[in-house]
Formats: sequence, structure tokens, C-alpha cells
Amino acid sequence: MKKAVILCVDDERAILDSIRDQLIDHFADEYNIEMAEGGEEALEICEELLEDNYEIPIVISDYIMPDLKGDELLKRIHVISPPTVKVMLTGQADIEAVGNAINYAKLYRYIAKPWDVEDLVLTVSEGIKSYFQDKQLKEKTQELERKVKTFRKFLPGQFLNLLNLKEYDEINLAQCTQKTITILFADIRSFTTLSEKMTPQENFNFINSYLNCMGPVIRKHSGFVDKYIGDAIMALFENANDAVNTAIEMLFRLSEYNQNQKYPDIAPITIGIGINTGPLMMGTVGENDRMQTTVIGDVVNLAARVETLTKTYQAPILITEYTREQLKNPKQYAIRKIDTVVVKGKTESATIFEVLDSIPPLLYEKKVKIASLFENALVSYYHQKLEKAEILFQECLAQCPEDKASRIYLERIYSQ
Repeated sequence: MKKAVILCVDDERAILDSIRDQLIDHFADEYNIEMAEGGEEALEICEELLEDNYEIPIVISDYIMPDLKGDELLKRIHVISPPTVKVMLTGQADIEAVGNAINYAKLYRYIAKPWDVEDLVLTVSEGIKSYFQDKQLKEKTQELERKVKTFRKFLPGQFLNLLNLKEYDEINLAQCTQKTITILFADIRSFTTLSEKMTPQENFNFINSYLNCMGPVIRKHSGFVDKYIGDAIMALFENANDAVNTAIEMLFRLSEYNQNQKYPDIAPITIGIGINTGPLMMGTVGENDRMQTTVIGDVVNLAARVETLTKTYQAPILITEYTREQLKNPKQYAIRKIDTVVVKGKTESATIFEVLDSIPPLLYEKKVKIASLFENALVSYYHQKLEKAEILFQECLAQCPEDKASRIYLERIYSQ
């Protein structure tokens, strides 16, 4: 292991020799003692030592030197080696020079000439001690920061904020609070069939590549992932607009992902996204030695059910009436009512809407064009004017054959 270096700088050789002898008597067993007869030489020695991975815990420099004054030297050493302790040794330094060294080089101490040997030795000893204490503290701080950074990958800081907690060590079992939150569920279509074409390792890599694509989009819009459920994502948002904007961008990013994905034998994937807004309880569940954060409430269940309905209606994004009501300006999106349904596991009905903003341009134009026609067809259907509704839905399909919702309503009419 390389010995750390004590560097002494003075333009008078006799003084350098005196300092060296005194320091060798007390520090030679643990440190190398280096000498420089001027500021420029000292800088060269510092740079060479640092390049060779030597530590320089302390530099002792004279103030009056012909090429570079002590305060300027210490300032420049501070730039290349901030942790190094700096000591100025002189009988001629003025207040301005000392102040300059303190402000720009973090001067550790100023010792007047002629110096007392015991004072010099004590200063160097305490300075080195300070250097290594600071180094140890920095290493522990970096280690703690690494651990916190790792921990945040499992528990987002936003969850703590919503629980009104400032530190991770404040988390206790059964802590909870009620919040109005927007829940987003996103799921890959037919992933079981897709996964059968891949090895377990390829499955693992594929899922992570997909999630790495979608996670940044969620964070970009101030959301955070509550949990991953296989290939599904459950994300939380305090703002309904953020959730809808996330869903739209996720679909655009998915298009890019499909173009660049590394599995040429795998068909492009599609996803469905369901969004719901409402009050829920969020907090910690489990037992004292193993707990996790979670959210609980009907709003979560409904969001999950709405996501499954995206398969039925072949609509990439569906939102509930509760989310639509929370949008600051619903008209900024292309939204159409799809249905009023009683989802599985619920007794009360919920109205769901399709967000069209993420679908391909040609299909978008068709669906926007038939929007009023589809709305009139819905009104007729719900008022039991089935013949009129049939005609209107048929016209919707004539203009937009891809509209699965119109086809579903016609099937319902034909079955009655």
C-alpha cells in the first residue's frame, strides 16, 4: 500500500531542510515527505502524485515565493485536490492573503515564522487526522446515499410524501392515510401466448426491456409505479391529467419500442390501459419483519376491471367517468363515451370513455368523424329506440369498419 504524502513548499532550501528533518522525526514511518522549492514545482509534484494515486493529506506552504505566492498556490491545489488540508507557514503574510487562502483554499491553519516545533508537529498531526476523518465521513455518506438510492428503487419517495413521512426510518406497520388518487393499470395483450415463444431468460429480459421503456414515461408525468404484476404495471398519480398524458405517451413509446425491440420473431406487442380516480387508503401492510406499501379501495379494483375492458372494446385507453370529471379541461383530449357497465365484482354501474389521442392517425380521423353519430346511436340505444340505433351503428361501421364498439352494440341489438 502506498504511503500518503506530506508536501512542504518553500523557496529557501535551508527552511525546507529544517521542516523535512522535523517531520521525518515524527511522521516518516507512516508518510512520505516531499519537498518543493516553489509554487510551480509544487503543482507539478501534486499532479504527478495524484496521477499515481498517492494521497496528499496535507500541504505546508510558505507565503512569499518568487514564482507563485502561497495563497495562490493553495488555492490552485484546492482545485485539483479539495480534501487536502492546507497550512500556510510564513512571517510576512498580510490579512488579505490569509483571507484569500481561507475563502478560496479552505486554509486549515496559519503558522507564523519562526515556528515552534511542537506546534508544527501538532498542526500536521491534527491536520492529517482531520483529512482522514473527512475522508471516512465522505465514504460513509456515499455508502448511505447508495443504500438510500437502492431503497428508493423499491419504495418511491412519492409514496412517503403522500404518507406525510420525511424519512424512510419513520415507516411503521399499519400507517395509512386517505387520498384521492388516479390509478393507471397497463397490461400487455396475449402475453402468455407471446412468452411461449421465448426461453425463461428471454422472457425475463423482454419484460425488463419493456418496463424500462415505460417507467421513465410514468415518472416524467409525476407518477410512480406502485407495483409490477408480471407484465402489468400499476401506477399512481395525484393528478388525473398526468395519468391520461402518461397513457397517451406510453402508447407512442410502445410504437417506438416495437420498431426497435431485439426479438425479430416476436410480433409487435399491444397494451391496454385502464384509468380510474377516487378516494383510497394508502399505507403499509404485512407484519413487523416484512411489510410493503400498498393502496386499498374500490377505486383500485375498478381501474383493474376497466383495463380488462380495453380487450373487449379493442380500445387502447379507457377511463372512467370519475377520471373524466377530474380532468382540468376534458376538451383538450379526443374522448368519446363507450358504455355504462357493471364490471365484474361490482354492483354499481360505471360509465367508461375511450381516449382516442394515441391511436393511429387514419383510425383517429375516422373515429373523430363518427363521434357525433356514435353518440346519437348510444342515446337511441339507451332509450330503447333499437331500430334507429341499429341504423346509426351500421352507419358508424360503414364509415369506420374498425370500430369494435359499434359492432358490439349491433350484436346486442341483434340478440334482443
